[in-house]
Amino acid sequence: MGNSTHASAAGPVDFVAEQNSEEFQKLRKSHRNFVFPVAIGFLVWYFAYVLLAAYAHDFMSIKVWGNFNIGLILGLLQFVTTFGITTWYVTYANRKLDPQAAVIRERLEKQIDAANKTKEEV
Repeated sequence: MGNSTHASAAGPVDFVAEQNSEEFQKLRKSHRNFVFPVAIGFLVWYFAYVLLAAYAHDFMSIKVWGNFNIGLILGLLQFVTTFGITTWYVTYANRKLDPQAAVIRERLEKQIDAANKTKEEV
């Protein structure tokens, strides 16, 4: 059902050791240092909007320009924030995470290739 080359070659690779490697731990830390604070910040911003919409009707209905009120503007800013965070994450991942992951991936691919060559010789 799966790719037999990878399934049979994956046996000799010690993924637990790789997970415990210094490079993998550094990658996890880099990922978490970005994701957790940004996720918490966004959730605070989102719940602040929801709470304002539920309990601060007078504030949210203040007209800013024509029929545009603070509630509508803050609601639209939720979408802008989502796209902004996505762009920020992609930039961060391309700059910080992908190079670290490439080192790990290359090491694992070399182990798999070495295991395949050993099988071919037998």
